[in-house]
Amino acid sequence: MADARPRLLLIEDDPQLGPLMRDVLEEVYEVTLEPTGEGGFEAAVTQMFDVMIVDRRLPGADGLNIIEALRAKGVATPMLVLTALGTVHDKVRGLDAGANDYLVKPFEFDELFARLRAIRRVFSGEGPYVRIGSWEFYPESRAVYSPYEGRTILTVRENDLLRLLAVNPGRTFTREQILREIFDANDQPGTVDTYVHYVRRKTDPDIITTVRGQGYRLGAL
Repeated sequence: MADARPRLLLIEDDPQLGPLMRDVLEEVYEVTLEPTGEGGFEAAVTQMFDVMIVDRRLPGADGLNIIEALRAKGVATPMLVLTALGTVHDKVRGLDAGANDYLVKPFEFDELFARLRAIRRVFSGEGPYVRIGSWEFYPESRAVYSPYEGRTILTVRENDLLRLLAVNPGRTFTREQILREIFDANDQPGTVDTYVHYVRRKTDPDIITTVRGQGYRLGAL
């Protein structure tokens, strides 16, 4: 039977980290490890991969130059840059080069897996996402991803409610404000409470915070 796992290209020259990452990632992915930029580039343009991890510093090459060259070749595979360089300038440079995300060493494998899942979802059509604690919310596709149980689809009203709070994370909305923004004119304030309950039941009780005497705001999971 063919291996049904998604294919991942790992371009990493560290003789200890590379094999370790390959072994851990193979819990989920079919991993091809390339220790050089030249080998990684050749693999990327001649084989099909679902996602790539590219180390920033490679022997005789900058990983960002490899990403730029792959994008110029029309390779659209989602790519994550792995690097020890963590300044804002470095992150911006990586994203401008064509990377989809940027992870700084040292890192936790749980975060690496989460970021790989996220960039693959965007690439597959879920659209941009908002991180709410360890949850990922994709307003365009009405999808919420749990760190434990996978994908949940919200109704249109549930999605509108969570989107309103997610794009204004520090703001508390009264029931009346939420009614005006996303519900019909003849709906009652209790409708807001009902939909808050629905969203919490589908996701996590703390994803929306009740501010006593005021209303609701996005939770801090």
